[in-house]
Amino acid sequence: MLITHDTRRSLDAAVELVNTVPEDEGATDGMADLASLDAFVRRHRMSDVQSLSEFDLSAVRKVRGRFAQIFAAPDARAAAGLINELVAAAGTTPRLTDHDGHDWHVHYFAPGASVADHLAADCGMALAFFVVAGEQERLRRCEAPDCRRAFVDLSRNRSRRYCDSRTCGNRLHVAAYRARRKEAAG
Repeated sequence: MLITHDTRRSLDAAVELVNTVPEDEGATDGMADLASLDAFVRRHRMSDVQSLSEFDLSAVRKVRGRFAQIFAAPDARAAAGLINELVAAAGTTPRLTDHDGHDWHVHYFAPGASVADHLAADCGMALAFFVVAGEQERLRRCEAPDCRRAFVDLSRNRSRRYCDSRTCGNRLHVAAYRARRKEAAG
């Protein structure tokens, strides 16, 4: 599956946004305030985003919830329905652009759109490409028992199971190794 630069950036933004949800009651919301939203917008170099308000923060949190539902969708039909609703509500206006030194690519958000509509349109379409390609199962949650972070499995054989092989994956592999050694030692 060919993933263009702008699609990859949108996927990264969608995944990071979903992963700002606190994993448990004691955890901090990664999108707790306007400063968090502003840092997110800057980190993802989102174009055409004007000043941010509490309304934007609330709207982005709602979009975040919709993205989380898409990652949890049991099948392509359910994911497609969620994506259709999300993208339609954003009032998409596909247009070609070549800003900031990037080659021609498509933006799906309308000029002057809110940051929430920007995310819903561009990231929603990036997620839609996976459903269209029959690759919805690549939109995953980490299989580590104590982690439910979202990620997009871009491995060749669709075998990625953990959000990060250096943390969750390695931790579980080490635990399994130690359990095998302990059992062998009797």
